[in-house]
Amino acid sequence: MSAPTGPDRVSAGRERGGLRVAVQKLGTALSNMVLPNIAAFIAWGLITALFIQVGWIVLVGENLFGYTGGYGLVEHLGGWGAGSVEEGGNGGLVDPMIKYLLPLLIGYTGGRMLYDDNLRGGVVGAIATMGAIVGAGVPMFLGAMIMGPLGGWSMKKLDALWADRIRPGFEMLVNNFSAGIWGMILAILGFVAAGPLVEAFSEAAGNVVRFLVDNSLLPLTSILVEPAKILFLNNAINHGIFTPLGTTQADAEGQSILFLIEANPGPGLGLLLAFMVAGTGLAKASAPGAALIHFVGGIHEIYFPYVLMKPRLILAVIAGGMTGVATNLVFDSGLRAPAAPGSIIAVLIQSPVGSLLGVVLSVVLSALVSFLIAVVLLRAGKNDDDGDLAGATGRMEEMKGKRSSVASTLTGGGGGVATVTRPISTIVFACDAGMGSSAMGASVLRRKIRDAGFSDVTVVNKAISTLRDDADVVVTHRDLAARAEERTQSAVHVSVDDFMASPRYDEVVALVGESRSAGAPTEPAPSTSVPATEQPAPGEASAGSLLAAESIVLAGRATTKAEAISEAGGLLVASGAVPAAYVESMHEREESVSTHMGNGLAIPHGTNEAKSLISRTAISFVRYPQGLDWDGQQTEFVIGIAGAGDDHLQVLSRVAEVFLDESQVARLREASSPQEVQAVLGEAVPA
Repeated sequence: MSAPTGPDRVSAGRERGGLRVAVQKLGTALSNMVLPNIAAFIAWGLITALFIQVGWIVLVGENLFGYTGGYGLVEHLGGWGAGSVEEGGNGGLVDPMIKYLLPLLIGYTGGRMLYDDNLRGGVVGAIATMGAIVGAGVPMFLGAMIMGPLGGWSMKKLDALWADRIRPGFEMLVNNFSAGIWGMILAILGFVAAGPLVEAFSEAAGNVVRFLVDNSLLPLTSILVEPAKILFLNNAINHGIFTPLGTTQADAEGQSILFLIEANPGPGLGLLLAFMVAGTGLAKASAPGAALIHFVGGIHEIYFPYVLMKPRLILAVIAGGMTGVATNLVFDSGLRAPAAPGSIIAVLIQSPVGSLLGVVLSVVLSALVSFLIAVVLLRAGKNDDDGDLAGATGRMEEMKGKRSSVASTLTGGGGGVATVTRPISTIVFACDAGMGSSAMGASVLRRKIRDAGFSDVTVVNKAISTLRDDADVVVTHRDLAARAEERTQSAVHVSVDDFMASPRYDEVVALVGESRSAGAPTEPAPSTSVPATEQPAPGEASAGSLLAAESIVLAGRATTKAEAISEAGGLLVASGAVPAAYVESMHEREESVSTHMGNGLAIPHGTNEAKSLISRTAISFVRYPQGLDWDGQQTEFVIGIAGAGDDHLQVLSRVAEVFLDESQVARLREASSPQEVQAVLGEAVPA
């Protein structure tokens, strides 16, 4: 099969977008290991803020009530005083959670993610991470992000070596022992490699800091410190570098500015405030809580995933960090001892009276600078794809309803769809979440393939994150084509703008015909290669079971796209299928790729990450007789989707069939009751 070229136009923008896609891919991979475990970070942060020696309980007890006695359970939970190991305690919850629990969760998630959501990958990733944890003296977040995915990926490769070769009855024995033995090897590797890696980094970073201090270039440390923090090296930097150097300086001068280089909560606070103002979806919804945990609890790790999702924001925290350091230099301010954790409470407690003004200003100004830059970057990022020549050409071709050979010369499209050298048997329609857009597109394309007489060709829909390089043709929205190509480099890629009536579908059908005319024998894809959930059987779900009469509105009130998304999402919330936060994710999904299908239909739905919010599958239906503008396209029908599993896909298949049939669309347009809408969607596809 030839390399992906032709009308997909991906190759035309590869040089322009290659670096952006690579950075986005890395940031997404790292954040995907952390975001599912945010609850664990919050739990640890609350325990830390409450029970450590400079935590809220002790602070209130001593400063408000003048209490000077023992704290019993508080000391044991915080791991200090009678709770410390030196005093015969168990070390509390704070240290074991950050040293063991959080890295293990990240390692498990990374391993499972690299093994296609397989539990074996997660288990081996956690075993490998444990070796890194024990082999180092600081929390091993970076080690977890390396060893966890390595464990999952390598276990997947090993399992592939003896796939289908295990004798019946021995599968469990082979699987358990292979995972155990390989996990042991990786744990040893992590143990041996983690310590030297951290020590080497600490020594190199220490040398850089000393040079900057000696040459009055200390604000430049933020260029190194802030990116390293985002990679979860904050504890290695703070306790491995700045604490020893700062302690020496404070012993001689009574305070040290080094204690505030990494621990200043200002840059992170500014970033989270920016998400509250200019963010979208779940990131915006979760930012207030994260800001409280970060600023008051001192848990800086809480804001790292926000930067990992949008790597350009590292510029904001670097600028904020430099502002804070420069302010402390101007006011000659610093702390008496490390602020651990980096809570504003701990920072103020450790501030000498003479440095209090400078310390407060360093936090406020660093937060302000970080906030302003982050807001600009967040708002600018919403138009990343503007000015794309290939995209403009694609939109022009969609409006014409056919391919333009003249326009294709501008984008390097050549003469047509890529030529294939073997019969096409598997076509995958991929979108970001695999929930709605791809299901609709796959239904339309499947019908065209079937009508052309190629009944042996499999057409399925998937999320881009689940793609494997085993498809013959991959169809995506043009804005997602580069991401899909990264995962399926051997496939022919075709991109579309209109999901319902794209001229690209006819080109795919022609391509299938050309592949058969080459004379090569046709080998239909075995049924086992396509999970049943990706191609629902007729009757698996019905419009009535997923689309309640209460979720149908025949005269919507919205006048804009954003209002329409909120109206359709509000019906899903009212049905009890999703919480209000899911509606935010619907808006977030819309910012990445439009959910307008064509033929007057839009199907807004949440992001792939928001699937965990769905309690049950449901859809909503809103009709706008007056029509509304949806990214320049007239829209009359909006169908909101909340798909917990795959039982909504059969209904979406019916919806696709309806909107390809003008007589069925006319029935929806004339329907006078919710029951009539249910009847149209329920009978559109024959069994």
